Amino acid sequence: MINYREENTYIKEALKNLNLPERVYIFDTTLRDGEQTPGVSLTPEEKVEIAINLDKLGVDVIEAGFPVSSAGEKEAIKKICSLNLDAEICGLARAVKKDIDVAIDCGVDRIHTFIATSPLHRKYKLKKSKEEIIDIAVEAIDYIKEHGLKVEFSAEDATRTELDYLIEVYKKAEEAKADIINVPDTVGVMIPRAMFYLIDKLKKEINIPISIHCHNDFGLAVANSLAAIEAGAEQVHCTINGLGERGGNAALEEVVMSLFALYNIKTNIKTELLYNISQLVAKYTEIKPQPNKAVVGENAFAHESGIHAHGVLAHALTYEPIPPELVGQKRKIILGKHTGTHAIEAKLKELGITNLTKEQFEEIVKRIKKLGDKGKRVTDRDIEAIVEDVVGRVAKKDRVVDLEQIAVMTGNKVIPTASVSLKVDDEVVKESSIGVGPVDAAVKAIQKALGEKIKIKEYHIDAITGGTDALAEVVVTLEGYGEEVTSKSAREDIVRASVEAVIDGINKILSKKSKKKIIEK
Repeated sequence: MINYREENTYIKEALKNLNLPERVYIFDTTLRDGEQTPGVSLTPEEKVEIAINLDKLGVDVIEAGFPVSSAGEKEAIKKICSLNLDAEICGLARAVKKDIDVAIDCGVDRIHTFIATSPLHRKYKLKKSKEEIIDIAVEAIDYIKEHGLKVEFSAEDATRTELDYLIEVYKKAEEAKADIINVPDTVGVMIPRAMFYLIDKLKKEINIPISIHCHNDFGLAVANSLAAIEAGAEQVHCTINGLGERGGNAALEEVVMSLFALYNIKTNIKTELLYNISQLVAKYTEIKPQPNKAVVGENAFAHESGIHAHGVLAHALTYEPIPPELVGQKRKIILGKHTGTHAIEAKLKELGITNLTKEQFEEIVKRIKKLGDKGKRVTDRDIEAIVEDVVGRVAKKDRVVDLEQIAVMTGNKVIPTASVSLKVDDEVVKESSIGVGPVDAAVKAIQKALGEKIKIKEYHIDAITGGTDALAEVVVTLEGYGEEVTSKSAREDIVRASVEAVIDGINKILSKKSKKKIIEK
């Protein structure tokens, strides 16, 4: 059990005098505020599937949408309401009778109604007085309660509303029998200390539960949500992957895991399902979380640094605050220029590659770091290709032919030319040749140096990774001295890979025939 609230002295001391709630309710608004992300539009079928998975995840309330906004939206909310999910289904409605009627017609359990209260909104959007706004809010709450539904009331732009007026609005909402009030930081302008101050003030005036709804315009949505909970808020509005208008909303996965591991506060969320629902929402919204996204990002539990990878392999908590399995993720050891030998050894073992000689392992490490130095992310397929190349080679002691140097020249109006320097039976042989391309010229130069006794029967190349500097795997079939062999090499340089594959094949043929002298005098 991870419990930093007790194990971390700083957290323990900071929280010891706070009256924290034992449980926080998770109000998910992915299907409403999340869908308001620019460019996102979910079909009714997609909304239903996400709702089913949110219910499996264990969210307490699903804000299924804004029913009055479109016929498709209303249809989707009706379908979700008909599923009899464990989660409460909520519909958003302005403090307008028409909006409320459409939401009621959908069959929702709760209506989240709102009206703006800040001076900016009163003057420029609503053009109404403070008193008129309170009357509209109370009338909407009364109307919803008359229909036997739960009411969650939001004072839109609460965090830019005068405190005394905000308290008055919420007190009137409470008197009208609202079940819960919600405090929206509509444009994300709060800081955690200010949020704590506001919620603390409201807690002293309001007796019904307080909810918080934070936007991420300054990257503080999760921090502000947690500050509100520290001050006594019992419900938090979130979205999967932090989706939402502009900078998005508080990310559900970050809020939930912070409550779980840092505050030791319960939610109803099955944390092991977080990564799967993140992927589902990313698929339907076509917005993939950034790789370094906390909890559900592809790099959230990935390690490349030699120091970090070594530490994690020795004891996971050295560089991971929580086990990846807790959120449905897996640890990834990423190989690159920063990777140490321990991590490479662990990755090879993970891929089932064992029984390497010291010489082979050192060559594999060298090749991996060289790829990393070129800014490439080394994939499992890259590693397998490198291993096949290194392990498949004739041992150094048994090699008859080795490449000393190679130079190629090609270009517009230039005949492709290659020069090679080979070490054959301890004798250095140099030859040059032309060809239809640099690879052809290089191979012909090798054949010329060896007396053309070994010929290429087949030649095949695959780009393993993407990009112009892709790792290329060359496979050649050679025949000579009555033997036929296949060999391969993997390099970023196609010419070098081709030459190495050919020379390794030559060594295989010669080692089979025990030929030690092949140059015709």
